[in-house]
Parts: sequence; structure tokens; C-alpha cells
Amino acid sequence: MKGQKLLITGAAGFTGRHAVHLFLAGGAEVTAVVRPSSTAGALASALFPEGVKVYYCDLSNRKAVAEMIKETTPEAVLHLAGNNSVPESWRNPLLYMETNVMATLYLLEAMRSLPTSRILVAGSRLKFKPGVVAGPPHPYSLSKTIEELVSLAWGTLFKQPVLLAEPCNLIGPGPSTGFCSLLAQHIVRSEVHAGEEIPPFKLSSRYALRDFLDVRDAVRAYDFILREGTNGIIYRIDSGTQRQLGDIAEQLISCSSTSIPMDWGPEQAALSIPVNGVAGDKLTTSDASATPEENVTSLGWKPGIEFSQSLTDILDYCRVHWEGRML
Repeated sequence: MKGQKLLITGAAGFTGRHAVHLFLAGGAEVTAVVRPSSTAGALASALFPEGVKVYYCDLSNRKAVAEMIKETTPEAVLHLAGNNSVPESWRNPLLYMETNVMATLYLLEAMRSLPTSRILVAGSRLKFKPGVVAGPPHPYSLSKTIEELVSLAWGTLFKQPVLLAEPCNLIGPGPSTGFCSLLAQHIVRSEVHAGEEIPPFKLSSRYALRDFLDVRDAVRAYDFILREGTNGIIYRIDSGTQRQLGDIAEQLISCSSTSIPMDWGPEQAALSIPVNGVAGDKLTTSDASATPEENVTSLGWKPGIEFSQSLTDILDYCRVHWEGRML
């Protein structure tokens, strides 16, 4: 992507921050899209290195999105913005349709003015298969399923270069609300308040299996897809290794000399796929999809960061930021 103008939405988020650093280091002209707020300017100056252009835009505002694309004229877009909490989607389902579906449509429509610019939309493994299963397990799943469908349809209908990626559970240093980061925060909290009574960290099941991938490897995969991907194909991004939650918990806890209060959950529990560290509904299999899917390894990508290193980096990050809003 060296020398190319790249627009990254959701740049202030967990994945977005890593994406900004990686693509800037690779020589791209990065524009980081940040939601406007009273503290947005201070946040951006603290998050992004020198050389990053910051654009403040409410992606749920169609006119604002069109104006952003007109002013920035990106040659590629990495669309990471959206909401991804299953519990919150039950409380505010319309918000999830607005942020995950309509905002994506506004972006795709605005990009029609740049017909050669590539757009990579980050999807979710928690989509469901319409016509194969009875219905979505939660509003978040519905919103991401529709987002994927309209993204692919827009690419077909209007001949836009639209690509889709479906990452597994992403981990690594940064303000994540995923399982590993939540447990690391609990460990650090236990260290800071050693000797005090702290509520235990509760596992849905120590035997539940998850595929975790370092977010920095996922961002490298996005780079491969933007450069080498084929339009209309959904690229799966994962480590290829399923790990038990209990084993991960024990590995993290072993890095601390403090007693960590834990509730290990029931002896047996259904194996399910989580969002933001919360065990959710079972993942629907991809073999029922009519849309071509393949693993991003087909483009020459492979993971580069060891799982143990990811856990170490998460704990180090949490220990440095224990006084911040994460904890």
C-alpha cells in the first residue's frame, strides 16, 4: 500500500489503532476516521503517530460520509467501524442497524464516485445463514449478516471492488473487551488490590473452545486482502488452532504471583463462540453459504505472533494502563 491513500474507519478502536500504525509504517498515506466528540481532538493526538491525517465524521450521517469521500478521495478503504456487543444489541437493536448496516451503505454509496478504489469490510463470524437456520440468534448477528449481504450486493450491482473479511476472536495489547483482555484486567486488578476481597472472574466454561489470533496478524491479513484479494470473496482470518478457555486462563494466571479469584463455571457446557469475551450462540457453518469463501492463507499470509507472546503483551499493556478507563 506504499504511497496509496488509505482511509481507515473505526480508527480509534482496538483493531483500528493497530491498523493505522501498520499501514503508516508501510508507507501508506493514512487518514484515520474518528467519530466527532468533545474529546475527539485530544484522543486523536494521543492515539495516532505523526503523519496520520485525522478526519472527524459521523458515519451515520449520509451527507457527512459523502463529503468525507469527496474531500479525501481514498484509493482504498478499510472499514472497521461499527458496534459489536451482543448484550448491547439486545438493548438497542436500531443502533446496531444504523451503525453496522446504514453506515456501511452510506460509505459504499459514496465510494461509487471512485469506481477503482477498493473497499474492505470487516465482517463477523457471528453472522447467520438466512434460509438455513430459523433466524438470527441476536440483533448483532442480524446487523452483521445484512452488512455482509449489502456489501457483496453493492459490489455486484454497481461493479465496485468490494472485499469481505471474517476474523476470528482478536487479541493483543490495546483497549479490547475480548475474553483475554478482560481476564488480564481482572488479574491486574487483583494484583493492585492484593489482600482485598474482589469478585471472581467467571468463565462460561473452562472447556469451551475458541480460535484466537493476534490483532497485529489480523491487520497484516487485511493488508494482504486489500492488495491481493478478489472481489466478492469472503476471506476467513484465523490461527487454525482451537484453545480451551480454561487452559488460556491458567496460562494468564501463571504470569502473576498473586492469588486470582476465579469462578471456573460448570464442569460441562456447550461449546459456543463468544463476542467480546461473552459466550454466545453456536457459530453457523460456512459450507451452507452460496458466497465463495476461502482462508486468507491462500493469498500468502500466515500468522507470525506466538499465542504466548500475545498474552504477555496483553498483560504488560494492562499493567501499564491499570489506572485508565479500561479497569
